[in-house]
Amino acid sequence: MLHRVTAAITRMGTRMGTRMGTRMGGRLAALDGWRRRGLLVLLGALATLALPPVGLWAVLYPVFWALSHLADGAARRPGRAGWRASFGTGWWFAFGYLAVGWYWIANALLVFSDRLWWMVPFAALGLPAAMAVYYGLASLAARPLSAGLPRALGLATAFVAADWLRGQLFTGFPWNSWGYVWADHQWLAQGAAYVGTTGLGLLALVSAALFGASDRMGLTRRVAALALALAIPAAVGGAGYARLQAAPPAGPEAAADGPGLRIVQAGIPQREKWPRRFAERNFQTHLRLSAQDRPAWVEHVIWPETAAAFFIEEAAPARRAIAAMLPPDGLLLTGAPRLSGTPERLRNALVAIDGAGRAVAAYDKHHLVPFGEYVPLRALLSFGKVTEGASDYAPGPGPRTLNLKGLPPVSPLICYEVIFPGAVVASGDRPAWLLNLTNDAWFGETAGPHQHLQHARMWA
Repeated sequence: MLHRVTAAITRMGTRMGTRMGTRMGGRLAALDGWRRRGLLVLLGALATLALPPVGLWAVLYPVFWALSHLADGAARRPGRAGWRASFGTGWWFAFGYLAVGWYWIANALLVFSDRLWWMVPFAALGLPAAMAVYYGLASLAARPLSAGLPRALGLATAFVAADWLRGQLFTGFPWNSWGYVWADHQWLAQGAAYVGTTGLGLLALVSAALFGASDRMGLTRRVAALALALAIPAAVGGAGYARLQAAPPAGPEAAADGPGLRIVQAGIPQREKWPRRFAERNFQTHLRLSAQDRPAWVEHVIWPETAAAFFIEEAAPARRAIAAMLPPDGLLLTGAPRLSGTPERLRNALVAIDGAGRAVAAYDKHHLVPFGEYVPLRALLSFGKVTEGASDYAPGPGPRTLNLKGLPPVSPLICYEVIFPGAVVASGDRPAWLLNLTNDAWFGETAGPHQHLQHARMWA
């Protein structure tokens, strides 16, 4: 008897929830004008809570529920107005997601130069507006599908395809693609080892789409859709847990036979990084932190991107000071500008210095930041880089694996280029580890460094 009563109450609650969800969804679908656009921007902004540093990935479920209703409402409109509404569904949502997720870019402009305040609106709003076009087209692609689950799944798939295009076209900028919504959760993040961040993003959005469309189904299908929506992260997390359990143990004892590294972060403000009056102080600070209270097990030292803000390969006194600081048979891996190639071009590089003060290896950054390290279409534009220096950097030949004495084979990467799928290791020459040198001082106290760290961790 109790079983029957419980089942009846469950069915009644499910039906009431379905009716309430359908009623609310119908109101969302009927929204028009600025109320609709404002809600889409708000939903995109809320979706950024799934990203580092918050990592609240469950927010995607209510967000995608509302988004799928709005997409269905746009698809019901006839003619050009309907096509515009479908495009706007993806565009306004993505604009909110990208503008809030990338707000730190404006900070970089103000840190680099007070002269560039006029570019802040273009960076803070113009870049998200341009990139949101991909998602507007994705929403258009899902419009011909049937309402409910088919369109929700189509929207999820098309959004992931938009992510991929965003990372490929016009030099690419795949920052905060959907795969990173699970990056803060180590069990879920392990899925990237099998399907990459693109596949991980697809799994996350398909799970959210199943939840989002479930209120437009019959009871049996609704239960099945909700069960599958929960099963996807459960399966990925379970596989990730098993993978971590099978991994070698971590910790100082387990790493006793490996190379000892000291990573130095001097915390130098961006405005004090390049002026000549700070050059000697900055260099001495890095030397001091490299040697101060250094345990005997440390063999090699790592400095950040352009920590040596001069041509270190041509500065014999600086290399001698580095050699005196290094442990026996140790190396310093530091970021530094360098001149190389025929004709010589300026590069943003990693340089390895050994205990004899020799530059024994180098890597030149190959994926440069537009307007930060070079100016696209320079002949047509009247302004230069937003960073220090008038000269553009030239790109290196691409990813490479360095074989350095005392270290496992390493693929070095510099700052921004660690975010690009499929471009972090040399083809056919797989390294044992990744090393990303970066200078995130220009991000300021924002979400940018947290997001950058998770990009690098995901690829490692």
